Amino acid sequence: MASSKKKPMEEVAISEFKAKCFPLLEQVNKTKKPLRVTRRGKPIADVVPPAEKPREGDWLGRMAGTMKITGDIVSPVIDLDDIEAMRD
Repeated sequence: MASSKKKPMEEVAISEFKAKCFPLLEQVNKTKKPLRVTRRGKPIADVVPPAEKPREGDWLGRMAGTMKITGDIVSPVIDLDDIEAMRD
């Protein structure tokens, strides 16, 4: 059975993160790999890339083909003569 060893997350000291904040954030965004910020060797935060945002129009048509219409959907459900207010 093959073992799957994960490469450890890249770590950066908080002082370096403070000095290079914007380039490090761009690196995370570009590579889509998280970055761990440490203080005295202990992790204090993980910087992760943003989740993929669905495109604006993705919801349109998502339910297409999931319903089946049976019968007449235009005509009234009951006979109009049965409604007292409709009588002369």
